Amino acid sequence: MPLLLEKILAGLLVGTLIGMSGLGGGVALLPILIFGLGVPAIVAVGSAAAFNALTKVWAGLMHWRKQTVCWPLVLALASGSLPGTFLGVLFLGHLRTVYGPEVNNILRNFIGVLLVAVPAFLLLQGQLARFITIRKRCPNEVYPATVAIGFGAGFLVGMSSVGSGTVIMALLLMFVQCPPVVLVGSDIVHAVALTGVTGLLDWHMGTVDFSLVLPLLIGSIPGSVLGVKLSTLLPGQWLRYALCVILMASGARMLWV
Repeated sequence: MPLLLEKILAGLLVGTLIGMSGLGGGVALLPILIFGLGVPAIVAVGSAAAFNALTKVWAGLMHWRKQTVCWPLVLALASGSLPGTFLGVLFLGHLRTVYGPEVNNILRNFIGVLLVAVPAFLLLQGQLARFITIRKRCPNEVYPATVAIGFGAGFLVGMSSVGSGTVIMALLLMFVQCPPVVLVGSDIVHAVALTGVTGLLDWHMGTVDFSLVLPLLIGSIPGSVLGVKLSTLLPGQWLRYALCVILMASGARMLWV
């Protein structure tokens, strides 16, 4: 099969998974790039960040037009995440300078840990909420916590491209008192800025492969439409559970390779 077609089909699969389950693009994309296409981990991270930024632009514009964006929340997240992603990319560049090609093995292990931890957190989120009583507050009342969430997620995105959507959204649902549609819109608009800056930093570092990103985008557009349609036919909760288990297995494989 021609390599270009493989990349388009990978984008189709990722778009379908995102549309069906709502999982973040980085979480769904990285195992496919590293295992399926054999992309070096550091290039997979940079290309995934650029891919995520471009795929979220249209959704962000739609939420902005529908006025489902809480700008104080976006600014609080960004004030933490942008310095965080800068440090994450800077640290990744430092590792590449020190370890050379071996950085791909280090990064693959780091991504493996995230692919186990993030889906596990999503699976246990409901159970944790039953045992931990957290009083939700309006965005202005949780400004320091929101900045901290942004910083942690920004560092993860800078290091791995994972965390701009899935991790932040899960934490916002736990701490912030806002209509869900506003949380989703704010998360997406913030993710455009976060992954956009991360993609630019990765491009400057030379780890974005646009010959990979563009075919992925071509495939992801019809894939996302297909995924949304399939999500109405399949049991969404069980599908999400199944995909989380698959991602955890992928992460475990990265750690054991």
